[in-house]
Amino acid sequence: MKTTLLIPALLATAISFASCNSSNANSKKNTAIEKPIVTEKTKIQVALLLDTSSSMDGLIDQAKSRLWNIVNTLTTLKYDGKAPDIEIALYEYGNDGLSQKSNYIRQIAPLSTDLDLISEKLFSLSTNGGSEYCGAVIQDATRQLKWAKDNNNMKLIYIAGNEEFNQGGINYKEAISNALKNDIYVNTIYCGDKTQGINELWKNGADYGKGKYFNIDSNETVRYIATPYDDEITKCNEKINKTYISYGAKGSAKKMNQETQDKNAQKVSASNYAERAVSKSKAVYKNESWDLVDKVKDDKTAISKIKKEELPKELQNKSEAEIKTIVAQKTKERETIQKEIGELGKKRQQYIDTETKKTKKQDDLGNAISTSIIGFAKVKGYTVEK
Repeated sequence: MKTTLLIPALLATAISFASCNSSNANSKKNTAIEKPIVTEKTKIQVALLLDTSSSMDGLIDQAKSRLWNIVNTLTTLKYDGKAPDIEIALYEYGNDGLSQKSNYIRQIAPLSTDLDLISEKLFSLSTNGGSEYCGAVIQDATRQLKWAKDNNNMKLIYIAGNEEFNQGGINYKEAISNALKNDIYVNTIYCGDKTQGINELWKNGADYGKGKYFNIDSNETVRYIATPYDDEITKCNEKINKTYISYGAKGSAKKMNQETQDKNAQKVSASNYAERAVSKSKAVYKNESWDLVDKVKDDKTAISKIKKEELPKELQNKSEAEIKTIVAQKTKERETIQKEIGELGKKRQQYIDTETKKTKKQDDLGNAISTSIIGFAKVKGYTVEK
């Protein structure tokens, strides 16, 4: 079956869906956009619905290679001067290995701030022929995920594929209408010829969802730009991993998964590995569920609540005061490394931007992703701080 799954495109495309029409709501007396009252921490929520029927391997590779680039673009956004939480969810659809009763759909990961989990699930995807029911997977994502309520949040669905958009028993227009009722905008990415995608209703789906329609070349190879800063960032990443202190039943496994996702990124390319390291220097990369340093940032009294047996062996015989001292040292050490990576990351991005302008080539939708994310964010009242 034809299929698609380009995450970069996914993420990128929709965010440019500048059809929010917020400008039409301006009053005659006051043309300034009034920001809504925030009752919860602002969130950017993105659900990626990936067609994993046959012939999707190239797009899966692109998705793996652009996850951290997309995350880093999202981290440039601020709302009222504060960095929002970033939550990503993954669905696969159109795979014969899935249950027919579920319409060949599976939720791979719920909306989550656990970026290592998202990476892990992406790298576990495989393809198989199947039936692609776009309306059904949009409906599942709308109903099953825990979407934020306040309208200051950015809530986006990106669906990638290349069979007819109107397959299956769930009407895609009804599914998209229900998404819009929850302020969730639907963006479509067709893998193939632009006109064919229009004929197969992918553009109609995006138009209905007040989103963006894109078509991409599923066989396009990601073009990387090596920079003079990649090696330094790599060394910093090795240092920052030593600042994590695992705790709890899953702490050790989670720490190992962190290292596994480092290796997965490195297998893709040195550039992708550097992108991931830059993501790990940002506030959105947080692991309070298993890392004691992040946990204490979240709860100053955490150490007194954790049982001795939940700590790593090297800390189990130490006093609470000694553990606090060690955590404080690791915290300071990590902040220093994060600052260094952040500065190197800015120089790295400036270098990439300069080289990209020289070539005048579109980098597998990399530029489109950044542009579209920023364009949509501005409509929602976000600012960009690089």
